[in-house]
Amino acid sequence: MNRLPPASEITFEFRRASGPGGQNVNKVSTAVRLRFDVGRSRSLPEDVKARLVALAGKKVSAEGVLVLDAQRFRTQERNREDALEKLRGLIERARRRPKRRKRTRPPAESRERRLEAKRRRSVTKRGRGAPDHSED
Repeated sequence: MNRLPPASEITFEFRRASGPGGQNVNKVSTAVRLRFDVGRSRSLPEDVKARLVALAGKKVSAEGVLVLDAQRFRTQERNREDALEKLRGLIERARRRPKRRKRTRPPAESRERRLEAKRRRSVTKRGRGAPDHSED
C-alpha cells in the first residue's frame, strides 16, 4: 500500500533554501515545506492518524498539522518529491499496527541466580557493620 492522501489535503509552500547553492541561492525558492492536516484528513483511519501524530512528534503542530521540510536538492521539483516521499514513509509506518507484547515469565534458573546474588550481597553488607562486643 504505497498511497498518499489526495492532493487536496496537502499544501506546499516554497521558500529560499539555506546553505550553499551558488548564484541561485538568493534568487530561487527551491526549498519546500509540505503541510498535511492530519486531524481533518478524511483519507486516513483514526488509528493511523493517532500513530502518525505519535511518529511525527515535533513535526506536528498543536493544531494537528504535519509540517515537513525538504531542501536537499537544488530543484524545487526534486525537493517536492522528497517531501512527498517523507510523508509517504511516515504514513506507511503509521499504517503498520504494532505487535502486541506477549507476557513471559523469567525462567526458574534466572530467578534462582538473582536470589543467590542477593544472599551473597546481604552477607557482604552484614559483615560491614560495627563489631558485636556483647559476646565478650
